[in-house]
Amino acid sequence: MAELKRLQRLLQIVSLLGSGKSFNARQLGELCGISRRTAFRDLAALQEAGFVILYDETQRTYRLPQRTTLPTTDFTVPEAISLLVLGLEVGAKQPHVPIWSGARSAALKLLEAMPAGTRDKIRAAAEKILIRLDGPIAPSEQLAEVFQILQEAVIDQRCIRIEYDGPSETLSTRFNPYRLLFLRRSWYAIGRSSLHRQIRTFKVAWIKKAELLDVKFVVPPRFNLDAYLGNAWHIIREPRNRQAVVIRFQPEVARNVAEIQWHKSQKLRWNADGTLTFEAVVDGLGEIAWWVLGYGDKAEVLRPAELRDIITRHARNLAALYAGGS
Repeated sequence: MAELKRLQRLLQIVSLLGSGKSFNARQLGELCGISRRTAFRDLAALQEAGFVILYDETQRTYRLPQRTTLPTTDFTVPEAISLLVLGLEVGAKQPHVPIWSGARSAALKLLEAMPAGTRDKIRAAAEKILIRLDGPIAPSEQLAEVFQILQEAVIDQRCIRIEYDGPSETLSTRFNPYRLLFLRRSWYAIGRSSLHRQIRTFKVAWIKKAELLDVKFVVPPRFNLDAYLGNAWHIIREPRNRQAVVIRFQPEVARNVAEIQWHKSQKLRWNADGTLTFEAVVDGLGEIAWWVLGYGDKAEVLRPAELRDIITRHARNLAALYAGGS
């Protein structure tokens, strides 16, 4: 059985036995969707992991001692606050995404396991530190379902079949997901597509349907995510179009640009007039063009000429759009 499902089942058994009620092996099997024999094996696994499971010989039932919790580490106050802020703040904003919703659930359990005085102190401190994601993912039950399947497929290395509806292509393919990546507001699945016969990147929000297959895959030993993304500005790499980009930013926005690491290759140079010269080497110009356009007339592409032409074309189209008025 898949390791992820087994772990989830073991946690479910811990939750059941820690509820204050007693269960026999048959009842645990029925509640967890497993056989009585598998329930016995799971109970033995929990005992080997250090859980004290009480057995009532008369009733032939099992339970956990009161207030049994998962083993914890002695967190410092700053460590506990950091975990709680991330789990509660981010998890609350993304309730339909398993990674973040799971972080929120874990944060609440961590908080509950603390002594009352410490718990109140840390909760009060965490409430004063806020995180607001820039453009969080819109809630979607479909996204949650697809993400759960992708997560299981990545962990267990199982093939899936996906139905994909992107802005430039609609397709169905068998997909071997090597990695799940969250980058700038969106989740992406990266792996081999049988339709394209190569590694592809799919935006998770555009996967309309995903189905786990009873087929395993092996991630190529030489696969490396950083090497795959190369010098892409964001997520779309154009390996045959590596370009050295130079952009000059006006003083009004220069400081904001300089405060952020936009790209691993970037170099900054301040000029005497307060402008900022930004340099980077990127694999493709499509994504960085939209970034430049976001700064309007406060950013000027100095080179390459191809990127200047792209910006010029967009500027002319924009001017034509507004020339006629409302």
